[in-house]
Amino acid sequence: MTAETTSPAPARTRPTPLLVGAATTLLEGAALAGWGLFDMISGFTGDSAALGRSEFGGAVLLLMGVLPLLAGWALLGLRRWGRSPALLTNSICLPVAYYMWQGLPAGAVVVGLLGLAGIVGLLNPRVTEALYS
Repeated sequence: MTAETTSPAPARTRPTPLLVGAATTLLEGAALAGWGLFDMISGFTGDSAALGRSEFGGAVLLLMGVLPLLAGWALLGLRRWGRSPALLTNSICLPVAYYMWQGLPAGAVVVGLLGLAGIVGLLNPRVTEALYS
């Protein structure tokens, strides 16, 4: 055996923009899932007439948070399928920030910047090379 056949394959590295995109996606997924859990738990302490709406809404938010969490973990594992749901999640932050601007401008800025950071990070050419090579 020669040295060429026994050497392991070079490890694929995660570029910084990929880590930024994955981190923002994980943060957004955790926020959605946490909001869903909070909504479900607070439904038990609120008005009994609103219990069903609160539980259903919390379950929907919890499920909506699972996909970005899975996509973020997939990106950290350099799996290319995670890029599309991560981009979708980060893109949805922009209209959310627009509608938040009326009532909570500071929150709108944070949500908008998170969405932009995720989009810019995930569309970086180094990320495309890392995921598709």
